[in-house]
Amino acid sequence: MPSLPEPPIHDTLGAVGEGAVLARIFPRLPASASELLGPGDDAAVVAAPDGRFVVTTDMMVHGPDFRLAWSAPHDLGWKAAASNLADVAAMGAVPTALVVAIAAPADAPVSLLEGIADGLRDACAELAPGCGVVGGDLSVSGTLTIAVTAFGDLEGREPVLRSGARIGDAVAVAGALGEAAAALRLLFAEAVDAEGHPDARLAISLLARTAPQLAPTPPISAGRAAAIAGATAMLDLSDGLAIDSERLALASGVGIDFDSALLGDDPATAMAGGEDHSLLATFPPDVALPPPFRRIGTCTAAGISVDGDPYDPIGWDPYRDWSGSAG
Repeated sequence: MPSLPEPPIHDTLGAVGEGAVLARIFPRLPASASELLGPGDDAAVVAAPDGRFVVTTDMMVHGPDFRLAWSAPHDLGWKAAASNLADVAAMGAVPTALVVAIAAPADAPVSLLEGIADGLRDACAELAPGCGVVGGDLSVSGTLTIAVTAFGDLEGREPVLRSGARIGDAVAVAGALGEAAAALRLLFAEAVDAEGHPDARLAISLLARTAPQLAPTPPISAGRAAAIAGATAMLDLSDGLAIDSERLALASGVGIDFDSALLGDDPATAMAGGEDHSLLATFPPDVALPPPFRRIGTCTAAGISVDGDPYDPIGWDPYRDWSGSAG
């Protein structure tokens, strides 16, 4: 783990203590429009207007999921929110509340958590207005870890599952394909020092080009639009189009054939790259696709293919692909 910035000796998490840290974080966190009781008690109380709620959780661990040398604290909060909001949206729900748990080194500056809180606030405001942080937990660890649980409102609709696609359905995507993976390649190519370690001195131009990886902007409202339009299946593209589409296809008992001409300038990166957190959905062939969805393929009888040729469903697997020696 790279060294954290040297904080003033009395402004570390260990020196300040949990109570004072929380007092500095709470005012920065976004309120939820659905909260009946927010942070400060043993648990929050959140409204569930139709008697149900969608719930999901995701974890970000320093090393396999992010690097402090590349990501500002604000980026970490933003990405932690965005990845969970996308999972809620993929069910056709509207995000309503987040619960956030953070474990950080005792010598980390309080500003690290303040920056994460600001990122959570700004992501909710831009991607899912009305969603807020209603509680969470703080702990100490040698490895910075952020765990978020997100809740969503189905607004009386049935959830959009992975298992509803049918042969002949249109396959469509809302959001980017492969941009996060391309940005990650840039970070490894241009943001390392001579010994191959992350270089904390990222140029402004590089930060702009790598924003899709450091602070993705998935189209959260598109999940609700897809559900209203009659989407038959949907999921969040977190591990790559190829492997995630296979998950949807297997759950639905269908195959998917992608049209390479509709996958952008780099179809290989579009298929294999993960962490865009775009929404992949299927629709009946006679349904007009709701913006910003665009068609990229068709549901077939079996298998994942591109232009009719079988395609190996590769993508991110933390147990197979992460090596601690990689930094």
